Amino acid sequence: MSGARPAPFVVVLGGGTASGKTTIAAAFSDSHPCLRISHDRYYRDVAQPVGHDYDHPDSLDTGLLVEHVRALRAGQAAELPIYHFATHTRQSHTERVEPAPIVLVEGILVLHHPELRALADLTAYVHAPSDLRLVRRLRRDVVERGRDVDGVLDQYLATVRPGHEGFVEPSRADVDLELDGTAPIPQLLGELEVAVRRRRPGLL
Repeated sequence: MSGARPAPFVVVLGGGTASGKTTIAAAFSDSHPCLRISHDRYYRDVAQPVGHDYDHPDSLDTGLLVEHVRALRAGQAAELPIYHFATHTRQSHTERVEPAPIVLVEGILVLHHPELRALADLTAYVHAPSDLRLVRRLRRDVVERGRDVDGVLDQYLATVRPGHEGFVEPSRADVDLELDGTAPIPQLLGELEVAVRRRRPGLL
């Protein structure tokens, strides 16, 4: 139809834990007309969090995320889940969001799912050395989240590292854009902006 609004430009941004992807996604969404959706919203309820594997694809309801991205691409609103990390459960209420010119979906496992990748206009992966990511995760979880060092390391060895090697790192293959998570955020933001402009001139 003449004058119809173009479908949102969908960016799917993945990368390992503490690679810098969430910081990049936040900087991008703060600078542009963008709806940012975190994959973390879609964690399933967990009855026993101790020892639970949050780094396996089955821990997330990605099918629901795919439904929401499809709806947004079609110009429809979506009711996003709200996950309460203190209780490890999804809340009974949702957050209604409207389509934006850009929809940016980010998370460690977003690129693992073919259905989600198929909806992307641009796929991007943020990579960083494993030792740097571990240091960043330690600082974040101990300083910002009040966890103890042993607990963070135990989880890293039990589920985070195997999940990264089994699902996250392989999802790096065939992405449209790779970003160096050791580089300054303004530089990475610029590289992401250039990639979006190349795919859809005039959007930014």
